[in-house]
Amino acid sequence: MYKLSRERILIILAICLVGLFFAVPNFLPQSVKLPHWWQPVSLGLDLQGGSNLLLQVDMDGVMKERMQALEDSARQVLRDHRIRYENLSAKPDGLYVKINDFNARTKALGYLQKLEEGLTAQTEDDTIVLKMTEQSENMLKSRVLDQSIEIVRRRIDELGTKEPVIQAQGSDRIVVQLPGVQNPEDVKKLLGKTAKMSFHLVDRRASLADARRGKLSAQLRVVPDADGINQHILTRKAVVDGSSLTDAGVTFQEGNRPAVSFKFNATGGRKFGEVTRDHVGEQLAIVLDNEVISAPVIQSAITGGNGVITGNFSAEEANNLALMLRSGALPAQLQVIEERTVGAGLGADSIRAGLVASLIGFAAVLIFIIAAYGLFGIFTSITLFINLFLTLGVMSLIGTTLTLPGIAGLILSIAMAVDANVLIFERMREEAKKGRSTKDAAEAGFTEAWATIVDSNLTTVVAALVLFWLGTGPVRGFAVTLTIGILISMFTSVTVARLIIAAWMVRCKPTKLPI
Repeated sequence: MYKLSRERILIILAICLVGLFFAVPNFLPQSVKLPHWWQPVSLGLDLQGGSNLLLQVDMDGVMKERMQALEDSARQVLRDHRIRYENLSAKPDGLYVKINDFNARTKALGYLQKLEEGLTAQTEDDTIVLKMTEQSENMLKSRVLDQSIEIVRRRIDELGTKEPVIQAQGSDRIVVQLPGVQNPEDVKKLLGKTAKMSFHLVDRRASLADARRGKLSAQLRVVPDADGINQHILTRKAVVDGSSLTDAGVTFQEGNRPAVSFKFNATGGRKFGEVTRDHVGEQLAIVLDNEVISAPVIQSAITGGNGVITGNFSAEEANNLALMLRSGALPAQLQVIEERTVGAGLGADSIRAGLVASLIGFAAVLIFIIAAYGLFGIFTSITLFINLFLTLGVMSLIGTTLTLPGIAGLILSIAMAVDANVLIFERMREEAKKGRSTKDAAEAGFTEAWATIVDSNLTTVVAALVLFWLGTGPVRGFAVTLTIGILISMFTSVTVARLIIAAWMVRCKPTKLPI
């Protein structure tokens, strides 16, 4: 114990100094500009205020789109088997097709049910209704919700919002908490766009007059420009869709005009190259959220999987479009159905209340440990301060968000640190009563109590990890802070306390332990 190597002492001191260094920003005024890697602990919505959005996922739109995807397949199957039909239409609750002939209807029932797994087909009078099974529908909705949450997270993270809380509420809603954001209008606009991009060939043989007379082929559709002035007749099926995109960014064309560059994966790049090679001289429309944003003429084959979207973009619009394309397409429309702003005043009250509670708890622990163990209690108090600073330093370094439950976890970890020292000091007392020397008793206190300290702390860490795994929001904040605090307390209560007591005993050479 008393022959600590110089290297070990330097490592302990270095860890303490690094932790204290990263804790410093938490005690500086907010007006001080600091580098991005040296920032204070991020405060949660309950401490610094911010915005809370409740988003509704348009599951009806998802189901209708799913049925529309089946519509082309159903039409093809019926034509292949020469079954006459009427009024083939997709609705959110199913795909409907009217077949007057009983025998043809019976045959069609079997063919349609085999389009893909998870479908049921039944007849209602002279109409066949094709629906998804309850299990398949629930799986689709769950997948859409999970995908929406992930894409919302990507978009908000790219905006630079610190530590947003994004989680599901029920089967079709998403809660988004944005600490420090008092005006979430930009976020709402960004989340309101689905950013579904696809490429379609423009059909010059059909006319808008044909579309108005209802004589448009089922393989074609009319899509307006973004400004709503012009309309284009496009192939219904996309030649390449946005799922093949791997990257998008802002570039500048002649005259310093903003544009959006994009890149396909290998499969998408190959398809894009084939389409542009086979259709030179034709128009290729770029469709975003059912609006044609550009319809350039293909001048030559575009290989390499790269392209550029030009239009009347401002720099901000081009950046937002690139961001949405990078993060992926939302599988469904999101609607803000509730919006609440937590004022900074409430956050200040929460911080004040949490600070007062922390100081009271900290002071009570210090009074107890000093009253119970005298000089060694003072040494323990020093390690508690080091523990507090190191915890803040680690939380600042890894970007953890501090919430009110997190403050509770911080206080609890301090109490756990004292518990470790109590075990050590009580073991010292027992060894001293057995007649062992001061040095041996102190050494035994640290070595013999170590196994018990590890057991008691690891069981708490396991419980905190379970809370983190199963919990959400504030529960996770509590678990993270508690885990960090406990791990650091094992370092300060044993290693740092041991160094302080060893230095004191080497210097003062006591004949009796002051506990």
